[in-house]
Amino acid sequence: MLERLRGMIVAGMAAILAASVPIPASGAEEDGGAWADIVENVFDGRPMLADGVVTLEAPYRAEDAAIVPMTIAAGLPPEDGRRVERLTLVIDENPAPVAATFELGETAGVTRIATRVRVNRYTNVHAVAELSDGSLHVAEAFVKASGGCSAPAAKDPQEALAHLGEMKLRQFGRMSEPGGEGPRAEVQLMIRHPNNSGLQMDQLTRHYIPAHFVREVSILQGGDLVMRMEGGISLAEDPNFRFDFVPTGEPLRVEVVDTEDNVFQGEWPLEIARDS
Repeated sequence: MLERLRGMIVAGMAAILAASVPIPASGAEEDGGAWADIVENVFDGRPMLADGVVTLEAPYRAEDAAIVPMTIAAGLPPEDGRRVERLTLVIDENPAPVAATFELGETAGVTRIATRVRVNRYTNVHAVAELSDGSLHVAEAFVKASGGCSAPAAKDPQEALAHLGEMKLRQFGRMSEPGGEGPRAEVQLMIRHPNNSGLQMDQLTRHYIPAHFVREVSILQGGDLVMRMEGGISLAEDPNFRFDFVPTGEPLRVEVVDTEDNVFQGEWPLEIARDS
């Protein structure tokens, strides 16, 4: 499915570069056609279960269409033998609707991921969880925002390039695991990158800025995968990801790859406080 998602992102970018114009806002709340097409083309038309396995937090009216917070959470009862293998965030009416796909490590225990996205017009947003038995589970939210994909960058382009790929890791200490069994860690990875969408205009030259964005982020704990993200133009400038996981005491290692094949790496020891 990851190859199909990558194809969806590439197809969306091709459409952007061909049209070179932003898509106007419209009443997406009344039109489910985009989601039906996404289910067919990205998820092979497989059934979607709206049963609470996955939830999605999103603002009904965004304060800034270029930086819209989204949080996906997914989990199963302890007695359930399945696990969540993959989470996908879809912004139905964006030019490239698959914003990000998160592959979760088998033993990492990730249950919650927060990030920020661009929203180009009034749209439904979907979070899809794929379980180890192949079933798909969905949550939906509606967001009122427009122009996020074409909004000018917040930072000076030269400054952005000077700090390209710089990373920070914020650590929020230890919290109880659902059910009270063992420690969990929560961190926020912040990446300096303009994440140019291909729809933004250079205010001096009046030419469109070429697309240049983070396409993959791999996070490992020792040699074990915590999370791998494949992203596209819908991720906001300076992408960041806040997530929880089960710590092993090994450092977190991060590798970021963008669409120009730049590779950025970082490593941080975990500094988790003891439970009080």
